[in-house]
Amino acid sequence: MAKIKLSKKSSRIDMTAMCDMAFLLLSFFIMTATAKVPEALPVDTPASTVQTKLPEENLATLTIGKEKVFFGVTGREVRSETLGRMGEKYGVKFSEADKKKFALLDGFGVDIRQMKQLIDMKNEDRMREGTQPGVPYDSINNQLADWVKISREVTKDLDGKDLDIAIKGDAKEEYPTVKKVLDILQKQNKNNFFLVTGLRSDDF
Repeated sequence: MAKIKLSKKSSRIDMTAMCDMAFLLLSFFIMTATAKVPEALPVDTPASTVQTKLPEENLATLTIGKEKVFFGVTGREVRSETLGRMGEKYGVKFSEADKKKFALLDGFGVDIRQMKQLIDMKNEDRMREGTQPGVPYDSINNQLADWVKISREVTKDLDGKDLDIAIKGDAKEEYPTVKKVLDILQKQNKNNFFLVTGLRSDDF
């Protein structure tokens, strides 16, 4: 008796639609991802379980590490106007081009008299370790206090709000440096501020 031959069906699966979907998802995540901004003073923040989110506007960040303090403030208009007023206070003239370049900086750590050189540097040179010695904050030359005070005044003039302050300190930083920064804020009656920490689990 002759055997009946069954026709074999192809097991090939068309993956075109799946590949299209994978590339669409990949493109979406790449385009919506936020790149990490390089920091002039990288710090290892202490761990915490608190998940309070920092405000995205009207915020100044004081970064503390290796006995240095770096200053940064959100908002290009605030940055530009703050630089202009600091220049007037310290007798340093900044052009409109200088202010526009400065408005692009997220943070810095130099004496106001060295700001022009910092602004004119390429980004990779500016971020090189040792290039920025920190904002002066000693009793003789306390420029940090002026940066905080003037940026608060500018924010109030432009937005009608007080500036929020965040302190981002290295976990291994010695207390005296942190205390000097806290003293600066307290002298300006700024007793509420954010402490930036790294996230850890509750059972750490």
